[in-house]
Amino acid sequence: MNIHTESPDQPEVRAMLDRLDAYCAALYPAESNHLMDIASLLNGDVLFLVARDVDGRAVGCAALVKRDGYGEIKRMYVDEARRGLGTGRKLLEHLAMFARMAGVRVLKLETGIHQPEAIGLYERAGFERIEAFGGYQPDPLSLFMEKSL
Repeated sequence: MNIHTESPDQPEVRAMLDRLDAYCAALYPAESNHLMDIASLLNGDVLFLVARDVDGRAVGCAALVKRDGYGEIKRMYVDEARRGLGTGRKLLEHLAMFARMAGVRVLKLETGIHQPEAIGLYERAGFERIEAFGGYQPDPLSLFMEKSL
């Protein structure tokens, strides 16, 4: 597997993000979905990573948004066929590496309570639960997490 910075604005990646959107929409009401659109992911303060298998197929993605005082992880997704194989862990490791190189010392994220696999991944990676941060409001369907680098 290879992980590189790529544009989110390509058909194969858009298809993954569409699957993520549909998955989140099935689990949570619109007001509890905090998804970044493609235009926002193309901003200069966003690093977008794509994981590709040995055949070059996109199998996962994640974004790092540089905020005042921290980096926020957004749009983390791993194709269903690749879950449990370390793709998500490797994406998180790459995000942390790039964050450190950019001088970011804390990573934060928001995820939903109905995603135990994602929560477990983040906890195994050293993320701890915190209160709502940034522009988020407390939401009984959201978990907020952070990790010091």
